[in-house]
Amino acid sequence: MKELIGTGVALVTPFTTEGHVDVDGLTRIVGYCIDGGIDYLVVLGTTGESATLTKKEKQLVADTVVAANNGRLPLVLGVGGNNTAAVVEELRELDLTNFDVVLSVSPYYNKPTQEGIYQHFKVIAAASPLPIIVYNVPSRTGSNMAPQTTVRLANDCPKIIAIKEASGDMEQVRHILRQRPNGFMVISGDDATALETTLAGGSGVISVLGQGLPAEFSAMIRLGLNGEAAEARALHHTLHSGMELIFQEGNPAGIKAIFEILNLATAKVRLPLMEASTRLKGELLRFVEQKLKHTVS
Repeated sequence: MKELIGTGVALVTPFTTEGHVDVDGLTRIVGYCIDGGIDYLVVLGTTGESATLTKKEKQLVADTVVAANNGRLPLVLGVGGNNTAAVVEELRELDLTNFDVVLSVSPYYNKPTQEGIYQHFKVIAAASPLPIIVYNVPSRTGSNMAPQTTVRLANDCPKIIAIKEASGDMEQVRHILRQRPNGFMVISGDDATALETTLAGGSGVISVLGQGLPAEFSAMIRLGLNGEAAEARALHHTLHSGMELIFQEGNPAGIKAIFEILNLATAKVRLPLMEASTRLKGELLRFVEQKLKHTVS
């Protein structure tokens, strides 16, 4: 799965001012990311507000991205949940023809034991027709997927080819990197530690900010993959404030505000999330203007 090395982005689902899925906006964002040098696209993840989309809307989002991508980049589809049987059923019902890999989040809310997490993914791996990236994001799920559990799954389930590790804990990342079987990828799911994960031997990132600044973010990760640490860290320094700003009022409110600034889509999100405040939009505008000025110069 060399095509998943580099910078993937967790695409937003843009909405019209009336609150409907904005097909034109999503098409523009996909084109913007591809033109900016992104390596692959992740559809219907947490950043895509999948929790508030209907089944029909999810299909519309998937179809829109497939059409806009037009076979140019690998596509990853989010299929996960805290009901193991329901995830298995969804995998069996979905048309996965145009997708390369499934991204599946560790069960949330239930707070299963490590054995429960292991058995959940083992069952899903057996049912999935596509390779799987397991997704550890304890800040959202309420439980951490221990590195020992990740390594156990990597060894026992050939369909599980990678982890999107979003704990933000570099010691946990290093543990997985040391113990993983050959070929198993460690992908950062945390923008702030994406470069350090890559420099430590990871395969890159599935980023949020990367879709707003695709050229800069993908350049940073490429430098990291090439071992050009000083240059990569210098670029990380210029992006760091943006990484912090976009999450201040919840994800994806911040990145959607950037798309509004770039005239690609509205900043609208769905309840219970709230659109970025005027204050945050102002700070993000200054950040984006500074980055654009730096790029032009």
